[in-house]
Amino acid sequence: MRYLIIADIHANLAAFETVLAAAGNYDEIWCLGDLVGYGPDPEACVELLRQKPHVAVAGNHDWATIGRLDMADFNPAARAAIEWTAEHIGGDTRAYLQSLPVRERRGDFTLVHGSPRAPIWEYVDEPSVALENMEHFDTPHCLVGHSHIPMLYVMGERRGVREVFLQGDMIGVRFADARSIFNPGSVGQPRDGDPRAAYAVLDSDTGLAELHRVEYPVQVTQRRMLKVGLPTRSAYRLTLGR
Repeated sequence: MRYLIIADIHANLAAFETVLAAAGNYDEIWCLGDLVGYGPDPEACVELLRQKPHVAVAGNHDWATIGRLDMADFNPAARAAIEWTAEHIGGDTRAYLQSLPVRERRGDFTLVHGSPRAPIWEYVDEPSVALENMEHFDTPHCLVGHSHIPMLYVMGERRGVREVFLQGDMIGVRFADARSIFNPGSVGQPRDGDPRAAYAVLDSDTGLAELHRVEYPVQVTQRRMLKVGLPTRSAYRLTLGR
């Protein structure tokens, strides 16, 4: 079986469509949350995902949009986008976001947005945090999003964790016996200095995932954001991948 692993679409339809086209054939999408927020096309992105065989979990922007998180906890640009999104989604999209679980299990993999310990908000962004979270999932491996940075944390033999920054295209990640936490990066809001959309494809028969980066028409998303009145800073940062 082949699984398309994606996270943090953030209502960036141009990036999402490009990823789906580049990924080729797959049996199911595993979406690690934050379908909406920041970007200009929340309805279209949710609808496109719903047309595909998929499983998805909730992210912090998804929850804030439907009123399950206090918007005061977000920075001004993120809060402005959440407020705009809440006003521009319909009942079906709202109900879909409301239905998303915070955790799913697929075979050897636990799927969450933030961390297995705190699925909505916590960032797994350093080895000490990864180590603390290794006890909070009962599968061999955990898939996370939220940081928008492709990363791999692998449990060592002496209770340490090895941290691997996954920079570049077509990087292979082998899921073997060691416990691990894997972040495929962001489809719609990359923040590792590479503005290209990120995604991974997992072959469950071999245990090998391949991380990909793909260029998408950033200017299309930026024009849409400015046209609907979303923050200029949020549009500009897409060029930088920051």
